[in-house]
Amino acid sequence: MSAFPRYVHFVGIGGAGMAPLAELLKLRFPELVISGSDLLLNDKTRQLEKLGIRVFAGHRADQLPLETGLVIYSSAAGTDNPERQAAAAAQIPQLRRGEALARLAATFRRTVAVSGSHGKSSITGCLAHILKECGKCPGFMIGAKCRGDLPSAALGNGDVFITEVDESDGTHTAIFPDLGIVPNVDADHEWSVGGAAALAENFRTFAGNCHRLLYYDSAATAALFAGLPQAEALPLPPEDYSFAGRWGFEAINAQMAVTAAVMMGCGRAEAMAAAADFPGVERRMTPRLDTAALTVIEDYAHHPTELHHALNLLRHNYGNHHLRVLFQPHRYARLEKFFPDFVRELRRADSCFILPVFAAWTESGQVDSRRLAADVGAEYCSNIDQKLAERLAAPASDGRPLLVAVIGAGDLDAVLPELLSIGGELPAQKAKRS
Repeated sequence: MSAFPRYVHFVGIGGAGMAPLAELLKLRFPELVISGSDLLLNDKTRQLEKLGIRVFAGHRADQLPLETGLVIYSSAAGTDNPERQAAAAAQIPQLRRGEALARLAATFRRTVAVSGSHGKSSITGCLAHILKECGKCPGFMIGAKCRGDLPSAALGNGDVFITEVDESDGTHTAIFPDLGIVPNVDADHEWSVGGAAALAENFRTFAGNCHRLLYYDSAATAALFAGLPQAEALPLPPEDYSFAGRWGFEAINAQMAVTAAVMMGCGRAEAMAAAADFPGVERRMTPRLDTAALTVIEDYAHHPTELHHALNLLRHNYGNHHLRVLFQPHRYARLEKFFPDFVRELRRADSCFILPVFAAWTESGQVDSRRLAADVGAEYCSNIDQKLAERLAAPASDGRPLLVAVIGAGDLDAVLPELLSIGGELPAQKAKRS
């Protein structure tokens, strides 16, 4: 018998976390009739339609099928969403995405759930890659696109299911994994779960739900998990750590994935070799261009801790380059809470450009990007356009090779096509002048 009613409707089905969940649900239970809606249709929704899932553009009450037995909604769909209102009026049960994910995970024999404040997608992707290479045929759901041929989601053989789980809305408390992984706990998303105490309690609840728990030992994690009989603490490596051909935070994430893989039955040597071969996750230290005149790297860092480690890795890998950062703050609440930390980190760049805040459902705050740019001594840029790309690609005043780091979790990646087009011309221009 299915863990889900026959008719399931997704509100916000095209999202990065919702589309793969709908896909896995259909693959796991082909008999289900699944529908969904989203403001914008995309490649993900078109793929869902190929699976027989009906997708509506926009949100309207009449798009909720009369037979619907369950509504699954994204965090972007509030109680004022017309489809959710129609479901409430009809007394149709509703689940948040993370709660539905937990219900799906429970249908597998063993589940690995990756929580924490930073590195979830990278660890989940690396672990899925390792188990796949070790012949375990895992099911998995990764919250980002991986480089190479590893998909964001796969059904596997029904034995192991690996997924990242969300602390930002507290839904990681809904899952009961065989193995829970927490690489770190930081002060982030406190505003969305009810404050610092509520965030800590959510992590304690997640830990208590785990049959086994693996975490990196730090002051924050020790305060939450030390003394739990099911918990195993790994010593937190230093910043200049090397592991599986990686350095810094990438090495730390890879070590966590290898340790978890061994706990799930892989041989350590085999797991190490697979980790070294993992191509990584998109928008995580992703090389976009590498010429003699210009190198472009994209990274998803949007918290000052992530920014700190990203800049350290860039300095390590490109020590002789002029480091130019394009940064887009993500959420006004985060920028306000960590404003001095963002200023401190961004001042480490040789030159810096700052875009308007990617609001993510909140339209204003006490501080903004203009203020951040002024305090950093950076250039404020109001638009993502060709002019911005030209300014980013302009030769460094100190004559060093130029490294442009496009950093943030919003829509700043829209600058890349124009930037790469300009950058691709630079070697030829340089040769013509010489």
